[in-house]
Amino acid sequence: MTDKGASIALLLAALMLGTMAGFFYAFSVCVMPGLDAARPAAAIEAMQEINRAVRNPVFFTSFFVTPAVAAGAALLCWQAGRRRAAYAAGLATLTYLAGAMAPTIVVNVPLNQALAAYGDGGNGLPAADMWRAYSPAWTGWNTARGGFSIIAMAFALFALATPAAHTRETSAHKTRP
Repeated sequence: MTDKGASIALLLAALMLGTMAGFFYAFSVCVMPGLDAARPAAAIEAMQEINRAVRNPVFFTSFFVTPAVAAGAALLCWQAGRRRAAYAAGLATLTYLAGAMAPTIVVNVPLNQALAAYGDGGNGLPAADMWRAYSPAWTGWNTARGGFSIIAMAFALFALATPAAHTRETSAHKTRP
């Protein structure tokens, strides 16, 4: 693959990482504060609906394909001889996997499942108590996911800005008349 192909893959990875960062950011600064301002029962019902709505092909593609694109960009950079860019794209991949994907699977999804199980009768727990147990934990981890996605995007942008190293042979050919 050419250097141009690696650059295109890096740009796509940065855009996808930025999309995920924006998704997490919007929840932390708008959606969750808005729900926190609502009556707890209404907030629970709204978040249950949001959690059902987010399970769609567009979100799943964005969430799960993003690290694959970043890893692919790292591989293409490596093949193009852009070692520094390959390492940075690899760091972008690992940062997203560890900082955004892992907390989603380990923390946010189980919290969402607990909220989904909260039935109309409240399962013996008042709505205010349920929301107080859910919202701060979910929002804190979501904010971390957003922050790690931003860091991953920064690694991808750094990789994109990293020029290809020239070999002596390539440099020698360019200096000849």
